[in-house]
Amino acid sequence: MKDRPLLSFVEAVKVMALFKVLANDTRLRLLHHIVRSGEATVTDLAKTLGMKPQAVSNQLTRLSDTGMILSRRDGNNVYYRVVNVCVGPLLDLALCLMEDPGANCAVEKDNDEQDDN
Repeated sequence: MKDRPLLSFVEAVKVMALFKVLANDTRLRLLHHIVRSGEATVTDLAKTLGMKPQAVSNQLTRLSDTGMILSRRDGNNVYYRVVNVCVGPLLDLALCLMEDPGANCAVEKDNDEQDDN
C-alpha cells in the first residue's frame, strides 16, 4: 500500500462508490456466500439467506454493476460467481478488523511478496 501513490480525487470517488455498494448487510452476505461456494444460483442464495428470489436478484444486480461478480444462465437457472480475486481477501480483512481491531491483518498475497524480499 505504501508503494501506491496517494489516491486521486477520481480514484477516491470510485473507492467510495464501491464501499457504498458493500455497505449493505444483504449484499455482504450474498457476496460471502458466493465466495465460499464458488458459484450459486439465485434460488440457492434466496433459500440460504431466507429471502425472496426477486429481492436477491435486485441485490445481485448492484454487486454485478461493480464488476465483482458475473452471472451465467443455464436453462432456467442463473449462476453467480466472483470474478475479482480481491473480493475474498477484502472480506477476510474486514472480518479480521471486526474480530480484532488491533491484530496484524495481512492479505496472503502481501505475505508472499514480503517473503520474496
